[in-house]
Amino acid sequence: MSKIFHPARILIIGASGGLGTALARYYARPGVILSLWGRDMTRLSSLARACEAAGASTKVRSLDLSDVKGAVDAMLAEDEADPVDLAIFASGQGDIRAAGALVEDSGLVARLGTINFVAPASMAAALAGRMAARSKGRIVLIGSAAAFHALPFACAYSGTKAGLAHFAEALRIGMREHGVRIVLVSPGFIDTAAARQVSGARLFSMRPEAVAAKIARAAALGKAHVVTPWPFNLLRWFDRLLPRPLRERLLLA
Repeated sequence: MSKIFHPARILIIGASGGLGTALARYYARPGVILSLWGRDMTRLSSLARACEAAGASTKVRSLDLSDVKGAVDAMLAEDEADPVDLAIFASGQGDIRAAGALVEDSGLVARLGTINFVAPASMAAALAGRMAARSKGRIVLIGSAAAFHALPFACAYSGTKAGLAHFAEALRIGMREHGVRIVLVSPGFIDTAAARQVSGARLFSMRPEAVAAKIARAAALGKAHVVTPWPFNLLRWFDRLLPRPLRERLLLA
């Protein structure tokens, strides 16, 4: 029987967001060191105080993931000083095509490409190499249920999350024999402040705390992939089974 995974040194990228905050609060306990990275230093500082009140030790860092090399270098420097047991990449941005537009703005596509795919993939690859040298460690990449559907009104978001899903699967296979577990989590709608700014229906919306608990369980078990809530897994298979003309007609409806 494999040992239960109890990470003591946890890095959370995107900790100032709704899901990242819920994850930090979930893991905050005595004996745990939380490294909290995000864009909003005010929120990070408040979160750090709450986590310390729960007994955890904390470090905070404000950074912009659009500086991919800077983010990778900073992460590797922290890992060199104090090796990371578990890294959770919970940062990301979502948006949809502007009202009346035929396609998404090219700047939006570039920004989401960097934040949702290039930065987390680059950082995960660099950290996986470090963990492989230690023959232990876990990395959680937060994707989206949107990755499994070609959404014409959110090409950049669904496309970048699809890329991250394929990357996570490939990295998982590559790291499997080196003691490093790669976990992909593909959630549906999460009730965060950022999500509420995007118009449209949010079926089966989940509280960030509930999603954080599912992510922590997936990380502890070293699962390859978790889709939550379960109706989105059904939608994923439904999308695959539909004939292309019918699928495209539904997506354009």
